[in-house]
Parts: sequence; C-alpha cells; structure tokens
Amino acid sequence: TPARDMIPLGTVARFERGVGPSEIRRISQERTVTVSANTAGRKMSDILRDVDRMLKGIESEGDCRVKLTGESEEMRRSFNSLRFALILSIIMVYMIMAAQFESLTQPLIILFTVPLSLIGVLVALYATRVSVSVVALLGVIMLGGIVVNNGIVMIDYTNILMRKGMSVKNAVVEASRTRLRPIIMTALTTVLGLFPMALAMGKGAELRSPMAISVMGGLFVSTFLTLLVIPSIFILEDEIREKIRGFFNK
Repeated sequence: TPARDMIPLGTVARFERGVGPSEIRRISQERTVTVSANTAGRKMSDILRDVDRMLKGIESEGDCRVKLTGESEEMRRSFNSLRFALILSIIMVYMIMAAQFESLTQPLIILFTVPLSLIGVLVALYATRVSVSVVALLGVIMLGGIVVNNGIVMIDYTNILMRKGMSVKNAVVEASRTRLRPIIMTALTTVLGLFPMALAMGKGAELRSPMAISVMGGLFVSTFLTLLVIPSIFILEDEIREKIRGFFNK
C-alpha cells in the first residue's frame, strides 16, 4: 500500500487452474487468432474455393468474424490491381487512337483485337498446363498495347485508300492484302523473341514463363483473327453509318 503495509494476496485474488491462450495477438487493435496451413498437391485457387465454401457455413458469434488473410489476401489485392491496370491501359489506348484517327468508332473497332487475344491466352495456358497467375495477367495487360498495332496498321492504310477515292470494300480488301506481310512479320518477330523466355530455362525462369506464354498465345491468335474480324467489322460499321445517314436525310 502507499503506507508500506503488506496485504495478503488471498484477500484480493482467487487462485485456480484454467486454460488460456499462450499468447494474445492483435491486428489493427483487434484480438486475433490465426489458423495457418500449407498447400500441397493442389492449386491455390481450388483450395481457396473449398475454404470459402467451408467458411460460409460457419456462424460467427458476437463480434467474432472469420477472414482469409496471408497469401490469399495478397492474391486478391494483386488481381484487383491488375484489373484496374488493364482497364486503365485500354482507356488510354482508346484515347490515343481516337486522337490519331480523329474518330470515336474506329478505335472501338481496333479494340476488338483485345478480347480476340484472350482466346489465344487461354488456349496457350491450357496447352502448356500453366495456371492463371499474376504474372500471366501481366502478359494480358501487355497485350492490350501490343495486339492493337495490327489493327492500327490496317485501319490507317484503309483510310488512306478511301481518301484517294476507293470504295470501302475495295479499300479494306486492298489494305488487308497489302498489310498482310508486315502484320505477320511483326507478330512473328515478337513471338520468336519471347520463345526463349517461355521455355523457362535457368533458375527463376519459371516465374517469367507464364507472361511469355500468355503474350505469345494471345498475339499469335489475334493476328490471324484480326485479318478476318477487323475488316468485317469495318465494313459493317460503314453500312450501319450509311443507313443512319440515309434515315436522317429522308
């Protein structure tokens, strides 16, 4: 006491054996209990799907709540960041092409090559037994700025031929025939340049391999589909524009 007197502990406390936590951990000033585990023999995405299904069946009592953290939380944050980066890259590419072509519809036609490239990405990843990861999605973001080059080359030359007085269909056919070799050569040089990275030779190369595989597959497929889809959409857009113009001129 302040008067230096001694008080028996038994008058203010009661001793008994019990069970309690060996340590108290807090995250953001909240008491936390961590349950951790390692993965083996299965993909992280499959495990997280099963864990999420199990957690939905747990009824939290009081102020308690269950939350996935660690690697799963980092994966979600990474995927959200990459999704935002992909959307932003497409918007910026569209703005640049709109200023270049002085048109709002022609950049949209060229951007059709981006979803076409996703077909090649999925096929390439499936054929090589590579799972979709953050590195593979980085390759998809890179494709957003690479695959549009073929469409830009074709549409730009088509506009040049149309300004010379050629009809839309003839200009599209001539531009496709003339630009076929440059487009294929450009795509092949990029694909062959990424081929050594896709082989995953050397220590740590397997981390970069999914990016190379996704870019190669997306660029290879989108190149050939671009030569068919972009001219068709360009002609269809011109026919729709002529019908709208004729409707308002009546």
